[in-house]
Amino acid sequence: MARPEPTTRMCALTREEKPVAELIRFVVSPDGEIVPDTDAKAEGRGVWITLNRSSVEQAVKKKAFAKSLKTDVKVPDDLAGLTQLRLEQRFLSALAMCRKAGQLISGATKVRSALATGDLIALLTADDASADGRSKMVGPLKALHYAAEEEGNDGFEVPHFELLSSEQLGLALGLENVIHAALTKGAAARSAVEKARRLALFIATPGQNDSGRDAVDAEILSNATE
Repeated sequence: MARPEPTTRMCALTREEKPVAELIRFVVSPDGEIVPDTDAKAEGRGVWITLNRSSVEQAVKKKAFAKSLKTDVKVPDDLAGLTQLRLEQRFLSALAMCRKAGQLISGATKVRSALATGDLIALLTADDASADGRSKMVGPLKALHYAAEEEGNDGFEVPHFELLSSEQLGLALGLENVIHAALTKGAAARSAVEKARRLALFIATPGQNDSGRDAVDAEILSNATE
């Protein structure tokens, strides 16, 4: 049975048709203000913009929301910042669910063990981690990918996300600070990976979006906030 084509929508800024995975939806709140609809489930007419901070900033500058809706709307002073905050909150909530489900491990020793066995679906590093600490995790992750290539496992992918501070990760997981963490197999973890990908695409520079479309590259993500 053929896989269904992904649902597409038109970016109100560029007028390009794109899969919804590459877009973010905005709606008008009850008080007439444009707000991000990160789950794309809010009622009412939506405006779709390419999932990237600079695209949202350009949409505000060029009044793409009013043009698309054909009416005047209020736009927050920092809509791009608000959108990033909502995406971060969505990701952090997903991480908290992973911890409750037993699908998240933290701490350098446990994470290194998961890397050694390949028992993880994503590596998480705080964006304020030391260069030495980061390299000790990224090295084994690259080794996993090289081993998969040699075995002909083309579908193997363990992305590396470096999107949040150690304080943010710690608050989400009920710990003081978290530098290294890993997501293990399970539905909650897969959901968290999807949310991490969307946040990564949003904060990446425009030139990185094409690389992140089909499979978010580990090195691209680790540099996305630098």
